[in-house]
Amino acid sequence: MPSPESLQAFVLAAELGSFSAAARKMKKAQSAVSTAIANLEIDTDLQLFDRSSRSPTLTQAGQSLLPYARGVLLGNQEFHAKATSMSEGVEDKVSIAVELGVNLIPILDVLRDFSNEFPDVSLEILTTGPNDTATLLKEGRATLGLMTEQESYPTGFQFRGVGYSALVPVCGTSHPLAKLDRVAHRDLRQYRQLVLRSRSREIPGQVGEIKSASIWYAENPQMILELVLRGLGWAELPLPVVRELLRSNKLARMDYTFQQSDALEGIDLVWTEQHVLGKAGQWVQSQLVKIPQNVWKD
Repeated sequence: MPSPESLQAFVLAAELGSFSAAARKMKKAQSAVSTAIANLEIDTDLQLFDRSSRSPTLTQAGQSLLPYARGVLLGNQEFHAKATSMSEGVEDKVSIAVELGVNLIPILDVLRDFSNEFPDVSLEILTTGPNDTATLLKEGRATLGLMTEQESYPTGFQFRGVGYSALVPVCGTSHPLAKLDRVAHRDLRQYRQLVLRSRSREIPGQVGEIKSASIWYAENPQMILELVLRGLGWAELPLPVVRELLRSNKLARMDYTFQQSDALEGIDLVWTEQHVLGKAGQWVQSQLVKIPQNVWKD
């Protein structure tokens, strides 16, 4: 098996064009570099350099093996970086569960900085239905979660309110409610309401209030949207979910007589006491808490 030192000598000599330049880069005697490359040629039973001229040049075999040598050296570097990171208390992976409807823009800014701060930590982002984030946290499937706030959480859960999501009442453009300038409670009760609700039995919850006598439930905002677009009911959905459809006039935004501004649903950052956060998880946690609360509404 070729030694890392012989592979490094081979790669540097090829890149710098001479054994002496490679020796200076490695801070070794030229004879040591020459010996390392010669030993590599013995191990591979191939001539890697043509030494017939003043400057050694790669043979065809050398050209073919050079990318593989670089790959091995890169793998060694990544191995040592990962080992160092783990020995310093940095976890191998961070998994974040984000409830559908939570504004992703602030999260993406944090993740951009995370990639620079912890380049060797694997990151997983899970998308969840309403309140199902808690299940993933309890099972250890997720490290941190961003979800609609709850009145209470199971024992062992910790949470911190980080912001609010605006709930927007919408219906299809051809729906009877779309023809009204202002919509009252009595108007809403005449038509089916489509409600976003969790499948979780442990933390049952839903997005928005029940305002109609006829209700259909779904756990996925996209399903709710499809039903709304087909005129099968109206819904209150987080602004990030409906923003583009409102801009393209595929959805109509209703104006309530009984409400002067958008309803707000709190967003909680949630984790559990069962799973200790490593340095990377703590960093993500601290950065999400620092985001100004009003940013989540945009």
